[in-house]
Amino acid sequence: MRDITNREYEFRVLVVAPTGRDSELICQLLTSKGILCVAPPTAEAARVESDIGAGAVILAEEVLTLADISEWASRIAHQPSWSDLPIILLTIPGERSRRRMLAQAPLENLVLLERPVRPETFVSSVLAALRSRRRQYQIRDYLEERTVAEEALRRSEKLVVAGRLAASMAHEINNPLASVTNLLYLVVASDTLAKSKQFGATAVSELARVSELVTHTLRFYREPAKPAMVHVTEVVDSALVVFQSRLTSAGIAVERDFRENTPILAKAGELRHMVLNLIGNALEAIQRDGTLKIRVSNTRELRNGARQGVRLTVADTGSGIQPEIRSRLFDPFVSTKGDTRTGLGLWMSSEIVRRHGGTIQVKSKVPPPFGGTVFSVFLPLHLPSDSHDDFHDHSIFGHAKSAGNLSGAEAGAALSAQPEIAVSMATLQSRDGP
Repeated sequence: MRDITNREYEFRVLVVAPTGRDSELICQLLTSKGILCVAPPTAEAARVESDIGAGAVILAEEVLTLADISEWASRIAHQPSWSDLPIILLTIPGERSRRRMLAQAPLENLVLLERPVRPETFVSSVLAALRSRRRQYQIRDYLEERTVAEEALRRSEKLVVAGRLAASMAHEINNPLASVTNLLYLVVASDTLAKSKQFGATAVSELARVSELVTHTLRFYREPAKPAMVHVTEVVDSALVVFQSRLTSAGIAVERDFRENTPILAKAGELRHMVLNLIGNALEAIQRDGTLKIRVSNTRELRNGARQGVRLTVADTGSGIQPEIRSRLFDPFVSTKGDTRTGLGLWMSSEIVRRHGGTIQVKSKVPPPFGGTVFSVFLPLHLPSDSHDDFHDHSIFGHAKSAGNLSGAEAGAALSAQPEIAVSMATLQSRDGP
């Protein structure tokens, strides 16, 4: 006898009908129709076989005890999310039995066939159950493929972020090093000790800038692997250090509005990744002579059980986001910069926020005459109970909100001091509380 393949295990029919020759006759009928059939001697043995693989289960009503019903209900309840094992119950003719009534509710995907049943009806019911099972396996395979693709996207985005960070580092470090080179030349060429000391002190100051930049960057890579208490304001400050030279050369004013904010349980490295992306996008939207305003404050998310948390708002006076892109902004491969970017940055940011149990929303206005964009991120003080494992299980695509109307008083306030960002304050009124 040939070995059964894994695929055939998944579509075999388990038959538990020990009365007389019922199991034997049922398997003969199904086998004649090209359906693989196995006849375990007991319901308990059938449950063991179903763990190996099954397309459907056929049970005779008389073999079901109350304990069996409870065991089958437990197996059904603990199936994977994609699975809904079809069960066909061959009922005793006549009045409805107590066992049948008890089995119908917990077994869920249950088909009742009253005996005697015509062979054509019986085979048709089994084939329908197997078609249903085939669709379930297709969903399983799709989810597995999507998990692999999503992980590949994450690795790609991490490489992109590392490249952008390296380019920013090179730019930021080059300017003070160039100054140090010129200052050392002036130290050598100076005709007085006082001038040499003056130039030397300036060179030390420039090198201090380099040291600060390197220190903040190394902090990005030395975060603990597990969530820890994090001050969001410290994350924002460390991100702004990376962009300091670029902000200065582009004439972009930074307004920090750091109000009272409580430390949150989070992964600082992931939050810094998200903040770097939001600030980097804002600078590209502003380009020159604009304003970047960042607010951090305690808040309460009333729409989700009145959760306490911290809201980070990043507002810019840039070019805004086109309406046709906003609804898809947090999807992978959607970019506001054409083919020059991967379109993964905001998707990764939304995933980071989701894994921390928070929400991210956007409001934007495209010129003329004034434009700008506001991103509002809510982060709860404590991670949801399932988020600790979710840091290591990235199999779900982002569920971040990209609502057209930004919710949150902080987001509205971030714009209120910027009259040049012409976004209606009426649409930014809080539903989350102060």
